[in-house]
Amino acid sequence: MIESFINYLEYEKRSSSHTVLAYRKDLEQAAEFVSISFEIQELADCGHAELRAWIIDLVEQGLSPTSVNRKLATLRSYYKFLLRSRVISKDPTYKLKSLKTPKKLPEFVQEETISSVLEEEVYEPGFEGQRDKMVMEFLYLTGVRLSELTGLKWKDLNLVEDQVKVLGKRQKERIIPITKGLKQNILLYKKVFEERFSKIEGNEYFITNNNGGKGYSMLIYRIVKKYLDLFAQNSRRSPHLLRHTFATHLLNKGADLNAVKDLLGHANLAATQVYTHNSMEKLKAVFEQAHPKA
Repeated sequence: MIESFINYLEYEKRSSSHTVLAYRKDLEQAAEFVSISFEIQELADCGHAELRAWIIDLVEQGLSPTSVNRKLATLRSYYKFLLRSRVISKDPTYKLKSLKTPKKLPEFVQEETISSVLEEEVYEPGFEGQRDKMVMEFLYLTGVRLSELTGLKWKDLNLVEDQVKVLGKRQKERIIPITKGLKQNILLYKKVFEERFSKIEGNEYFITNNNGGKGYSMLIYRIVKKYLDLFAQNSRRSPHLLRHTFATHLLNKGADLNAVKDLLGHANLAATQVYTHNSMEKLKAVFEQAHPKA
């Protein structure tokens, strides 16, 4: 039944390859545990006690509450699928409780730091330097996800109407506006791109490797880390940090929460509201510094 569930994720829910792989690993890990510990060969035959024993085992191994909760979420999704498929009549995860996790505010890069990161002098002339600068600018000025950037094609850019069409999670499309400054730099990047590869038609992807092939995740990670290492003091220097920075800076400047939600492609406001905590921390700091009775 695990394979049926994986097929459901891939072809019906259209989950990302990363999500599908994570769910598969979690379920195979759980299946291995109950097989060894209880001689149960199918997860569908497990009850509350066996699944709880697996959760306890993960905790005793030192797995973080966040990681344990993610695996628990996998189990819940799997057993809901089995219920809908009428393979089981009761959900054995019903009484399993999530572990308490410490609340962490999303990190972001300070405005003066991101300005330094995007300075022209930091990047080498030619295709590679302009490509790297475009990666950094596009992530910060649009807030797109890593997978959205690597999947972006030249045809998705509408420089007449100053907007870009992005294909997000679960194949949902959204339109993001392009600033005048970003548009100008896209045109500069396009020029060196065409000089490098003669024409765009044969190289449909917006971000490519040095040979014109589709840009891949690790390439983007290396580019982001390389330039953030020069200025940023954040503990994690990843493409997602620039997405956090995009959202935080917009809200710090008074952007409407619903508008930021739509720009980020969030399904609901709860996912976006986490960034308001950073804005509130800034407001508190201003209050304590400026108010005579603070």
